[in-house]
Amino acid sequence: MALILTFLGKGGVGRTTVAIAAAKQLANQGSRVLLIAGDPSPGFGVLLGISPGAVPQEIGANLQVVQLQSTVLLEQGWEEVKKLEEEYLRSPTLKNVYGQELGLIAGMDSALALKAIREYRDSNDYDVIVYDGAGDLTTIRTFGIPEVTSWYVRRFRDVVADSDIGRAISPFIQPVTSAILNVSWSADNFASEPTNKVTGMIEEGKAAVSDPSQMLAYLVTNDDPAAIATAEYLWGSAQQIGLTVGGVLFNQASNHEEIINRFAPLNITSLPKINPGDWQGLIDALPNLKQKPSVPKSITIDSAAKQVRLFLPGFDKKQVKLTQYGPEITIEAGDQRRNILLPSPLSGKPVTGAKFQDGYLIISF
Repeated sequence: MALILTFLGKGGVGRTTVAIAAAKQLANQGSRVLLIAGDPSPGFGVLLGISPGAVPQEIGANLQVVQLQSTVLLEQGWEEVKKLEEEYLRSPTLKNVYGQELGLIAGMDSALALKAIREYRDSNDYDVIVYDGAGDLTTIRTFGIPEVTSWYVRRFRDVVADSDIGRAISPFIQPVTSAILNVSWSADNFASEPTNKVTGMIEEGKAAVSDPSQMLAYLVTNDDPAAIATAEYLWGSAQQIGLTVGGVLFNQASNHEEIINRFAPLNITSLPKINPGDWQGLIDALPNLKQKPSVPKSITIDSAAKQVRLFLPGFDKKQVKLTQYGPEITIEAGDQRRNILLPSPLSGKPVTGAKFQDGYLIISF
């Protein structure tokens, strides 16, 4: 299964240049690489020296490139929706709505990009996928979609099932769905075939994001204080979705003590200033991006010690909010919320204390 690499950092620090160099380095090492541009604007093609299209094209040995076009992806996805409707509904209603007439709504781009990345990964045509996205919270939230979606499915399924209306319509679910659908649902069989497919995809996505052998992010910054602060913020924000940050690429600046201290224990690589088109100099300066880093896990649950430890670098106690609802706890940091379903030994137990220490939020029960 392909390793997905992405880069996070403030605009203007050279993320796209680094992404291209990374793709070239990995291809030179013999990996089959797909370089994905999430931005459809022409800037990416200018840097690369070609005009990439919406279909992967070969630009070198072991190296292909594709530029995502949300309108194309939406049209393809709509055709899949219509096929699913035909499979499960006795009387399809979407057959007269065409993908070519659909407009894009804010937020669609992220979901479409994630779907495309997953499909390229599942094709087994590539060993590494380098994704050059926005590099900010948009990218983090894109890869956080499975985590957030799983909470919505889990939470609202339980809410509906336990509600008065849910109990009232329960006896009618099976006969009504049998009349409408090609499959038979019941209140006790909410996780039917189509639901199982979606749930399986969500869980697979969550597992991929939290596994550094399947997905890694690298921070890119220069010596601008705003860029450094942004990289630190994105590092902590990435932990909120369980995404592993493998290191810091310090672009066009020399390494110094402040950077080492602020990003410990991450490895920091200084990248030299290069002349336009001198890809080899940048390729040679990059670290081994496929190497699994030795970094703290984003979350550790110790049922015996009755503790949950979350690694949240870049934040302090005032920037982190903890709430508890039933079997779950919610952590708010970096303009994001992470819902943690507690294991049975801790489920239902109230939080007795929380402290922030050395970048960790330590919660006791």
